[in-house]
Order: sequence, then structure tokens, then C-alpha cells
Amino acid sequence: MSRELGGSRSPALPPSALVLVPVGSIEQHGPHLPLDTDTVIAGAVAHRVAGLLQRDDVVVAPAISYGASGEHQMFPGTSSIGTDVLRQTVVELTRSLRTWCARVVFVNAHGGNLAALTTAVEQLVAEGHDVAWVPCATEQVDAHAGLTETSLMLHLHPWAVRSDLAEAGNTRPIAELLPELVAGGVAAVSPNGVLGDPAGATAGEGQRVLHQMAADIAAAVSGGEADRHGRLRSVGAVR
Repeated sequence: MSRELGGSRSPALPPSALVLVPVGSIEQHGPHLPLDTDTVIAGAVAHRVAGLLQRDDVVVAPAISYGASGEHQMFPGTSSIGTDVLRQTVVELTRSLRTWCARVVFVNAHGGNLAALTTAVEQLVAEGHDVAWVPCATEQVDAHAGLTETSLMLHLHPWAVRSDLAEAGNTRPIAELLPELVAGGVAAVSPNGVLGDPAGATAGEGQRVLHQMAADIAAAVSGGEADRHGRLRSVGAVR
């Protein structure tokens, strides 16, 4: 069972701890998934990684729930703090954590946070901090609120999924959508906010994806190296 920072007592924290910080978002995830989908996934992955590492010095911090979600802002409920504020949050939080812990790894579940994370970690590494980030991703992950995220939420928080409201969005490859998405946000390419198709999502698939993501991240954390952007990768995959 993983150790949670928020529920710990100060004297009981392990010396030279490794702190995993989940990073998510509060943003629309189509008509069927809750706004905190990314935050739920990031937290679950971080806790699973902590368990797989089988170390007494791993601590899971409370998630950074608000992210950079400007591309979803045209949908009600989206609550974004933007790239600049998120970057500074990551910088200041790491500086604080590093006064007592040995290493910080941010576990990110929202693509919109990447610019903030990479620039923050690059700055922090230059300052001499042992810090990196990892993505919650698999080779078959879909873009937004499709099969993968729906399956993960059916496994993690099934009570929060409205399967009766699930519907396909824009299923074109994200590379094709990117110019329109950057120019006009998600609403410009998908009126329902879904990029992908949740049809066929199952809790079993969510469990499989969660296990694979956590296993990949645990391997990167325990024996990987950071690339030039601060992303941890397993040895042999660094570029």
C-alpha cells in the first residue's frame, strides 16, 4: 500500500524520499465522463507505480488538479490555470519538496500540461534539483474521452461514467486535427468534446491499460534516464 503525503505525519516521513506528484486537470471529457478524469487517472497511476516500486521511501503527493486546459475552455466546467501558472506551481512546489526529499517525479495525465512541465523541469534541473516527469500513456492511447480514458474510468470510478450518454466524437488522427485544434480549440473539431470513440470500452480494458502504464512508468523511474526535456524513459528509449 502506497504512502500518502497528505495523510502522513512529518516525523514519520522517510529520509531521502522519492515523491510522486500526480498532475491532472479539471476539464470537459465529453458528455459521459467527469471533469476530473485526468486527475483521477494520474492519481491512480502514481499509487500503482508506488506499489510496483516496492520501496519504503516512496511518497505519493496530493494531485495538482488544475492544469493548462485552454483548448477546452469553450465547454462549461473547464477550469484552467494556464501554462504560466502551472509552470510556476511546478517550480515552487519542487523547490519546497526538495528541502526534505531526494527526488521528485511528476506523473502527468493531461497533454495540455506538457509545455509547463517541460519548461519547469528544465529550469529545475539547471538549478540542481533531481526532478523529472513521466506521461500516463500507452501506444494505443486515444486522444480525448475515447475508448482508453472511458475504459480507465470504468475501472477506477465506474459510478462516475454515464455510459448511456457516450458517443463518438471526431475520430480523425490527432495529427490531422492539430492545426484546427490549435487555432480554434477542441470545439472547432468536435462539438461534443470527444476525440475518439468510447464504443467498446470496458473496465477490464481499463485495468489492463492501468497496469501497463504503471509498469512502464515504474521501469522508467527505477532504471530509466531523462531526455533533454526532463521526461523519464526506460534505458534504450532515451532521445
